[in-house]
Amino acid sequence: MGEINVSSHNLGRLLTDSTGTPARSYQAAIAELAESHQGRPATEIVPLLRRAADEALLGFTAADLYEQAEAIRSGQRYALRIRVT
Repeated sequence: MGEINVSSHNLGRLLTDSTGTPARSYQAAIAELAESHQGRPATEIVPLLRRAADEALLGFTAADLYEQAEAIRSGQRYALRIRVT
């Protein structure tokens, strides 16, 4: 299970909200990858997650991204703890 600290000003970068933020959220990117990359090697998924995290300006560690990629690969749920600062 991963954990990330996010400023309340940047929460929209992580989550899709009802106001329709103009940039694609990290949540939307993960959902898309979960549909298109299940069963693929985690090493193929990690760079895609890194790009999405960088675009959303979210500081996930390499270990966090690998855990997320493994969850996508295996079709398992991934829980992310978010601490809003």
